[in-house]
Amino acid sequence: MEFTDVVKARHSYRGFLPKAVDEQTLQDVFELANWAPSNCNIQPWHVHVVSGDACNRLREKMKAAAQHQPGGNPDFPWQGKFTGDYRERQICSAVGLWEYQGVTRDDREKRAWSWMRNFEFFDAPHIAFIFITDEFPETVRLAGDTGMYAQTLMLALRDRGIGSCPQTSVSCYPDLVRDELGVETHFKLLMGLPFGYIDPSDKANDFRTDRAALDKNTIFHN
Repeated sequence: MEFTDVVKARHSYRGFLPKAVDEQTLQDVFELANWAPSNCNIQPWHVHVVSGDACNRLREKMKAAAQHQPGGNPDFPWQGKFTGDYRERQICSAVGLWEYQGVTRDDREKRAWSWMRNFEFFDAPHIAFIFITDEFPETVRLAGDTGMYAQTLMLALRDRGIGSCPQTSVSCYPDLVRDELGVETHFKLLMGLPFGYIDPSDKANDFRTDRAALDKNTIFHN
C-alpha cells in the first residue's frame, strides 16, 4: 500500500481470526518498528510479544483479574475524566463502538461484555506488551518515544494486512503480566497491542472514529 493508504487503513480492530502470523513476518515487522525515532536514540521501549499457548494462558488470567479486581493496579494511574472537546470525543468513541457491537447505553450487561472484550484481547492470536523503564525521571519523554515506536509498529503491521488495537486497559494488571512473562519490576507496563488477521465478520471492525478539523489542533505560522 501507499503510505497514505496505510495510515488511513490503520485503526483499532476489535475482532481477529485465530490464524497466527508466521514467524518470519513477526521478525520483519518488529525489526522495522525498531527504526522508530527516539530522543538521542535511546530507544526506551521494552517489548514482549506473546503468542500461542502463552497468549491463551495470559488471556484467561487477565479475564479473571478483570472480573475479580476491577480497575487493577496500573503502573501509570489514569482516570479518564476528560472535559470539553476531549470528553465529547471520548463519549462519541464509546457510543459509536457500542452501536456496531449491538450495545445500548442503558444495557449494563452488554456494556460489561464490551469492556471485557479488552481482556480477551479481542480473540487476537498475539499481543505485544510494551514497557518503559522507571530507572530515569524522564517518564513523559520515554512514553513519547515509545508512542512513536508503537505507531511505527502498527503501521508496519497494517502494511502487511495485519490489524491491531492499542490498549491501556490491559495495563491495569502489570504485576500479572510481569509475573507471567518474567519481566523485571523496573519495567513498567505502558500499553498492550493485540494483533492478528482481521475477522471480516466482526461488526466492531467496521467502526471508525472521525478526526477533528485540522484547525482544531494545528496552527501554521509564517
